[in-house]
Amino acid sequence: MADRVTVIGWDGSPLTDAARSALGAATLVAGAAHHLALPEVPLAAERIRLGSVGLAARRIAGHRGSAVVLADGDPGFFGVVRTLRAPEFGLEVEVVPAVSSVATAFARAGMPWDDAQVVVAHRRTLRRAVNVCRAHTKVAVLTSPGAGPAELGLLLEGVHRTFVICEELGTDREQVTILTSDKAADHTWRDPNVVIVMGGPVAPAERGGWIAGRDPGAGPRGWALPAEAYGGAVGEGENEPLRAAQLAHLGPRVGDLVWDIGSGSGAFATEAARCGAGVIAVDRDRDACARTMDAARRFGVQLQIVQGTAPHILENLPEPDVVRVGGGGAAVVSAVADRRPQRIVTHAATRDAAELIGRDLTEHGYQVECALLQSVELDTRAWTEKERSVAFLLTGVLADRAP
Repeated sequence: MADRVTVIGWDGSPLTDAARSALGAATLVAGAAHHLALPEVPLAAERIRLGSVGLAARRIAGHRGSAVVLADGDPGFFGVVRTLRAPEFGLEVEVVPAVSSVATAFARAGMPWDDAQVVVAHRRTLRRAVNVCRAHTKVAVLTSPGAGPAELGLLLEGVHRTFVICEELGTDREQVTILTSDKAADHTWRDPNVVIVMGGPVAPAERGGWIAGRDPGAGPRGWALPAEAYGGAVGEGENEPLRAAQLAHLGPRVGDLVWDIGSGSGAFATEAARCGAGVIAVDRDRDACARTMDAARRFGVQLQIVQGTAPHILENLPEPDVVRVGGGGAAVVSAVADRRPQRIVTHAATRDAAELIGRDLTEHGYQVECALLQSVELDTRAWTEKERSVAFLLTGVLADRAP
């Protein structure tokens, strides 16, 4: 095992005395090509070009001497420190940090970033990173080859965002470019880069917030808010108990893409967005789309609204994680199931309709649950019945997809 392992962050600034001292004593140095070219790297030291950090960690674990790992920005922030400290390598590391590339990118843009979401985009996580960009007004994306500005722009089709693209921060080739997301695919971008994604109404607090990222306390407390919160225009199939059950069964979360088909008043779509998920609300009625937009603005959330008739309008939408079908019946549920979201919820007014939907979901490989929900609203002044509603709630869960 290496006698000493020091991880040095590099942001283009001159190395600190502590970093120079560690490098001067190193018998093994690991880093990217531009790190290994630094004049402070000893000529006699073994050099490892960083590709897989795990493979490098194994080499370091078997090395006798002093090892140094060089990394861009702050190596403890989405960096190599996590891998190097994994129990299987048994390494104890010292860290000499630098300014993170995210902090540098926002500094170049002249913007605060305590209200920003920060995500990492690899090929396997790119879609989830894009969904965060759909849902939030300020996101920093740490990119990777194959999951960069061009890919972000392509997957954000139909959603207007502004990109601040920072290439090769800290080097003499550093470049900052500002353009709209639909133009990002027209360029070739140099790695590494950080993309700041901005969009939607941004209203930062004058005195700042109290927690980094999205304030979890923004908006009214509670879910499945009463109809009055949405202008009193909640339609059939959108009453509070049913909406609460649908929200609970879908469990939308940050990184998800939710389809709300038959958005009506926009109540469900807005509440799913308040959970931090990206949401596409679909309705064939122009007025319903306008109501959904009004609800989103009232609660300060980001939605993409698509006017059109399901199932045909669904063909070109990006892949969903979970779907609420508020209208369209068995034909729409079947078309949604063809796209294989992990969860689908819908409702039916009769048992026959519920059985038809349930059989179709089962044939698509979904595990189906059905519950008869009956709610009675009471006037608490006289404790008399005001309104009664009955609906069959159906949930389909695809077991072979990650929850």
